[in-house]
Amino acid sequence: MVGMAATTLVGLALVWPKVRARLALSRAKHRSLAGHSRMAKRVASLIRGYAYSEAEFFTSDGAPPEVAERRRAGMERLSDLYRERFALSVAATAQARESISDLQFTGSYRVPFQYSPLVRSHLATGAFVQASRGVQVQDLDGNWFYDLTGSYGVNLLGYDFYKQTIAQGSALVAELGPVLGALHPCVLDVVRGLREISGHQEVSFHMSGTEAVMQAVRVARYQTGKRNLVRFAGAYNGWWEDVQPGPGNPLPPRDTYTLADMSERSLAVLRSRRDIACVIVNPLQALHPNKAAPGDSQLIDGSRQAAYDRAAYTAWLQQLRQVCTERGIVFILDEVFLGFRLAPGGAQEYFGVQADLVIYGKTLGGGLPVGVVCGPAKLMKRFSAERPAHLCFARGTFNAHPYVMGAMKVFLDRLQTPEVQALYQGQDERWQRRISRLNTQLSEAGLPLQIAHMSTVCTVLYSRPGRYHWMLQYYLRAEGVALSWVGSGRLIFSLNYTDADFDEVTRRFVAAGRAMQADGWWHEVPGLSPQTIRRKIFKEMLAGGAA
Repeated sequence: MVGMAATTLVGLALVWPKVRARLALSRAKHRSLAGHSRMAKRVASLIRGYAYSEAEFFTSDGAPPEVAERRRAGMERLSDLYRERFALSVAATAQARESISDLQFTGSYRVPFQYSPLVRSHLATGAFVQASRGVQVQDLDGNWFYDLTGSYGVNLLGYDFYKQTIAQGSALVAELGPVLGALHPCVLDVVRGLREISGHQEVSFHMSGTEAVMQAVRVARYQTGKRNLVRFAGAYNGWWEDVQPGPGNPLPPRDTYTLADMSERSLAVLRSRRDIACVIVNPLQALHPNKAAPGDSQLIDGSRQAAYDRAAYTAWLQQLRQVCTERGIVFILDEVFLGFRLAPGGAQEYFGVQADLVIYGKTLGGGLPVGVVCGPAKLMKRFSAERPAHLCFARGTFNAHPYVMGAMKVFLDRLQTPEVQALYQGQDERWQRRISRLNTQLSEAGLPLQIAHMSTVCTVLYSRPGRYHWMLQYYLRAEGVALSWVGSGRLIFSLNYTDADFDEVTRRFVAAGRAMQADGWWHEVPGLSPQTIRRKIFKEMLAGGAA
């Protein structure tokens, strides 16, 4: 018996370090499904689609019949306006949707799925635009909209800026044309500019931000000999399997830990484990740490939150940087979306942190598609003279495409001009003042809306529980404000917005909110809360439809 007990104790002593490491990892993961990709996939597979009938659509929050009639009448007026004002744009979109799967996806996920069929039949939205000027875009019907889509973040300095950049870049390489493989001489200037901005020695060019993220993770694994990567709950680093856990990915990542952002437990995991190749950070998460990028398709109860504390997030990044240095973990900063929006030197300059690898994309291409990885020579090297078969192969047909390089050179040159540098001067104070003015007018109008922001990236918050906040995107469109398919979850202003432009957006925002309020969508139902809304939806899902 003594021998058996001793053997058991020895066995426990041997396995305890692994058990302890596993427990620490579990505690560091975000407590929601965002941190547990396999569980998220299982839960997602259990949710069955259903849709509200027309009667249920207008009373899903328990509103009385008279309010339901106001909503119905409001929907009819809005539908008539859309048919009259947006006919050509909607018709072209309907035709394109038959062949373009992306349009089928975005059209279905603009609003919570229970409401989607009726919304699509009454409020069809056009996906086509034919012209841009200043801070506006024009649809096929000739309507001009103040653009808050930001072209997914590409549009930092204004569409006129990028038209000029693309034209100048194309002229620069016109004699060579689309010759691939060989490099145009302007690449030397591009590399010089990227080295100065990134603070790193070497660069590699790619065709998209997602591809650049793939390469950064790949080279980190190659150089460290480790497999696992750490990302943070809610962050978006592209659509690639390893960095997109949970619903939306056919397979859960095999070698990815999704940890809680701004957490001491996450730092403890990084300090203790020996299997982590890299940590990848999307600095946009400072606006909503541990929450996914908000979209109106998940806006079911009005409890959307966002918070930005620059000092706290700066301290977090610096702690993360220190731990990665101590443990030999590659610290990757994904600036594909946010790069150059906060400062000419990007998030590295803004937060005062130096990444081991930094990834740029979108606006860096001067309006053309690109992804770039910058890093030190010891990390960027993808072969070994001592072991010639030990390679990290990565090439792309369109890497360093002459036209992209030409536009990138012009962008980098113009980024240093006094005119562009002036746009960054006092930027934080300017946008804080503008957003404060907008929030004041929303409050004075008695609307349950407030705007949270990180520089020029904003999200709409709702101060009242409700089932219909996602309708705001349609009222804004009626007022001539264009949003992306995620609706009020993300509004992106370009730096060339003037005070007069912003004041006009503010006027239209308030007008849209007042119209929505008048139509009864924000009627206060006694006893309605985010908790009661979620419980009702959960019961519907279990029952396979509305009760």
